[in-house]
Amino acid sequence: MKYDVTVIGSGPGGYVAAIRAAQLGFKTAIIEKYSTLGGTCLNVGCIPSKALLDSSEHYHNAAHSFEAHGIGVGSLKLDMKQMIKRKSDVVTQTCDGVSYLMKKNNIDVHVGVGSIKDKNTVTVAAADGKATELVTDKIIIATGSKPITPAAFNYDKKRVITSTEALNIDKLPKRMVVVGGGVIGLELGSVFARLGTEVEVVEFQDKLLGGMDKDLAKEMQRSLKKIGIKFHLKHKVTDVKASKTSVNVSVQKRDSEDTFNIKADYCLIAIGRRPYTEGLGLENVGIALDDRGRIETNHHLETNVSGIFAIGDVIKGAMLAHKAEDEGVYVAEYIAGQKPHIDYNLIPGVVYTWPEVSAVGKTEEELKAAGIEYKVGKFPFKALGRARASMDTAGFVKVLADKNTDELLGVHMIGARVADVIMEAVALMEFRGSAEDMARICHPHPTYTEAVKEAALAAFENRPMHI
Repeated sequence: MKYDVTVIGSGPGGYVAAIRAAQLGFKTAIIEKYSTLGGTCLNVGCIPSKALLDSSEHYHNAAHSFEAHGIGVGSLKLDMKQMIKRKSDVVTQTCDGVSYLMKKNNIDVHVGVGSIKDKNTVTVAAADGKATELVTDKIIIATGSKPITPAAFNYDKKRVITSTEALNIDKLPKRMVVVGGGVIGLELGSVFARLGTEVEVVEFQDKLLGGMDKDLAKEMQRSLKKIGIKFHLKHKVTDVKASKTSVNVSVQKRDSEDTFNIKADYCLIAIGRRPYTEGLGLENVGIALDDRGRIETNHHLETNVSGIFAIGDVIKGAMLAHKAEDEGVYVAEYIAGQKPHIDYNLIPGVVYTWPEVSAVGKTEEELKAAGIEYKVGKFPFKALGRARASMDTAGFVKVLADKNTDELLGVHMIGARVADVIMEAVALMEFRGSAEDMARICHPHPTYTEAVKEAALAAFENRPMHI
């Protein structure tokens, strides 16, 4: 079988790369080792976690907010099995959608483990042992990442789990320990906390959401404490022991000998992810890896082997589905001789807790470290009519602009629907807009976006209207 482009991995980066390559006229193949397409994101990541986040928020509102709206629900009942079934149905529908897109674009799907034999040959090993060789002009590696599971944690997929297993718990745990205060840990921790589980988060750093603006991290911690989550910052897990029905987690204070134990139903490991390159045959062609096991690429996302590219979680940069998608499009268009563009500074980050968190550009800490003079504008959602109407008053919008030119340098939000609102900032910053530009755009009333306008006014001339 002869192809112009062969993509290894069918996650958001891989399948989008395949679609764009096919749109550009390339005969395209995609290889996926599992029976369903979509990779981690669609099967055991972004999509199922958002389904559970939404379900848990409905339950939490029914238990704690409906009465204030004048809505009585009587005896509230949690049906975890139905919640998990709905999540699985969403996953199935989404993965089936990717299969449809492959057929629509005449992309050949090969199920099996793909490995690179040489720079123009990829071997596909099926589950039944049958091997097929694909001859190809170009190869795009999009194999994604796997959770990091240190040996000391004794990961058993039963009581000591990662996000993959957490998405299928169909009986509400009484207690859960989450190791890691990053995006995955906080999202899944909040799911179970909203449903009634006692959740404790152990984080080695002195703040949550490493890499995000410090003000966002503080507000997030304050918000999650209100739903009962306990935090142990500047602590580390030294050992995890599991039985058939529980786990015992040993915790030590950072820079101290102080220790304590937490007994729980589950220990969720959420300390990050690692590039997945096992079985790819990179050594057959001499593809270089960096000191963190990521595939090294140049600014065109091409490896040191001409004609072989890599995208997404398997290379450096944020492990985000939308970053992988943009890279997939970039590589396909570059192969076609076009001149695509990605501004990595303007790839937004989002946390889908409630309130949501989103950010783009530089944090205040990064600007200080770089010696860049800047000005700050902030506006709290509690001062916003729309937020009061919906009882979603937690959070704020923070705008950072250059002190001399007024150019937007970073925008950081925590509040209702900010996962969607952040795109206003991304669009303006893509065209190097200023805080004044953001402030003078007419925003509809009443909406959450008015908080962006007010924060921009505060940054531009320190003159917000409604506070």
